[in-house]
Amino acid sequence: MGRGPIGRSRRLRHSPSLISGSAAPVGSGTRPPLISPHLATLAECRRELADDHFLYRFRHDERPLAEAEGAFLLCGFVMALAEHQQGRAVEAYRWFERNRGACGASGLYAEEFDIAQRRLRGNLPQAFVHALLLETAARLGE
Repeated sequence: MGRGPIGRSRRLRHSPSLISGSAAPVGSGTRPPLISPHLATLAECRRELADDHFLYRFRHDERPLAEAEGAFLLCGFVMALAEHQQGRAVEAYRWFERNRGACGASGLYAEEFDIAQRRLRGNLPQAFVHALLLETAARLGE
C-alpha cells in the first residue's frame, strides 16, 4: 500500500483507489489515536466506502458499491474499533450494532452481507468475522 494524495492509504502503489482494510492499523490499537494520515484514511473510508454503517472493501469500478460485492463485515467491525479508538463511542456502537445484526438465522456470519436484500454472501461461516466480532464487543465493553 502506498499513500494517496491526502496522506491516506490506497489499494495499490500507483492507484488512487482506497481500500477499507487500511483503517485496520487505527482500529487494532497498533497506532496511537489522532495521527493525521490515519484520520484522513478513516474519513475517506466513511465517505467513499460506507453505506448505512456497513463498509465495502474497495470500489471495483464506477458501479454502485453494492453491485460489485457485498459489504465486508470484517471491515465494519474494524471501523467500529477505529471509531472507538478515536473516542467516538456513539459511532463505534453504531458500526458495531449494524454489523452485528448482519448474521444469519443460525447466528453465523458470512464474509459479505448484501445490504439491499438483507442476506449473507460469500464464505460461510467466516471465522475471522466471528473473531473480530468478539474482540470488538470486548473492547467496546471496557
